[in-house]
Amino acid sequence: MRLVMERGALLRALGHVTSVVERRSTIPILSNVYLGAGEDTAEFKATDLEREVVESTPAEVSEPGATTVSAHMLHDIVRKLPEGAEISLSLAPQDGRLTLASGHSRFSLAVLPADGFPEIAVGEMTHSFELDAKDLKRVIEKTRFAISTEETRYYLNGIYLHAVPGEGDAPSVLRAVATDGHRLAQFELPLPEGAAGMPGIIIPRKTVHEVHRLIEDADAPVRISLSATNVRFAFGTVTLTSKLIDGTFPDYARVIPQSNDKVMNVSNAEFASAVDRVSTLSSERGRAVKLHIDNGTLVLSVNNPDSGSAQEELAVSYDDEPLEIGFNARYLLDISGQIDSDTANFLLADPGSPTIVRDGNDGDALYVLMPMRV
Repeated sequence: MRLVMERGALLRALGHVTSVVERRSTIPILSNVYLGAGEDTAEFKATDLEREVVESTPAEVSEPGATTVSAHMLHDIVRKLPEGAEISLSLAPQDGRLTLASGHSRFSLAVLPADGFPEIAVGEMTHSFELDAKDLKRVIEKTRFAISTEETRYYLNGIYLHAVPGEGDAPSVLRAVATDGHRLAQFELPLPEGAAGMPGIIIPRKTVHEVHRLIEDADAPVRISLSATNVRFAFGTVTLTSKLIDGTFPDYARVIPQSNDKVMNVSNAEFASAVDRVSTLSSERGRAVKLHIDNGTLVLSVNNPDSGSAQEELAVSYDDEPLEIGFNARYLLDISGQIDSDTANFLLADPGSPTIVRDGNDGDALYVLMPMRV
């Protein structure tokens, strides 16, 4: 095998695939990146047996072939070479090593045979549809903060993506939901062509973060394909295939209140800043902040026997009966961080019931927050 690539193209390809490689793996070949040279193309592939990232990129190939080499070591070497460098990669059968040469630099790297590199069994892709990269990015950013990290409830360790048929005049939508039992985030888009009838899938947390990283600079539409056990994201020269979480997502609609009739509208920036300030005194364990709402005024307060108390007053739009309710400050700040408009809308019921938070200008996003005792 022998090929030549420009340093920037090689570094970009390695950067895309090596992020799924564990630095310490009990299976040696999983620490490696697959490198295949075909006609004018180099293919890079990495996997952790749950996710697989593949990138194909143009290269000057003088001798086809394939091998696997330490992913992070190869990435580090290429990263440290000067910009614009021309890099030659060649595999010599006689010594069984990959030679990397660039300018006056030369490296001889240990390899493992390419035929031992594992592949994820995908099965038939039954549904396929496209989303703009910016839309997929919004779906992820609006929901991933609420993904549970509690491994015992593994079915909550991802984003639930599913098609919701329209009722009456309402259009069908593609909806993403994440929850950890304390808060819930929901975001929806018009249903793309090809997504009708798709099964509800739970995309694992690591896959969600990997997709978000890969599409950071993507402009091309993302092709999403589903099989019974896997999801595939393809865009540009990159393809990410991931196993799905094998479980049943709970009936989240049951926790979204339908009769919260007390409405508070507040400047999102002022609210977030005030919560951040008063929560400085909250205990690390509870992080509780009390909201007292009455006659156009919101009083945020924290009382910590160990460190003291804090209070801040904000002007709000609220003309219902007085209400006192407590929330986890971190959760309030997480939701505020997702609101793009100037105003956050709180739909409340009573101190013991879930509260709905909406973005003043974004009807596609909805957040539910469970209260705390304070």
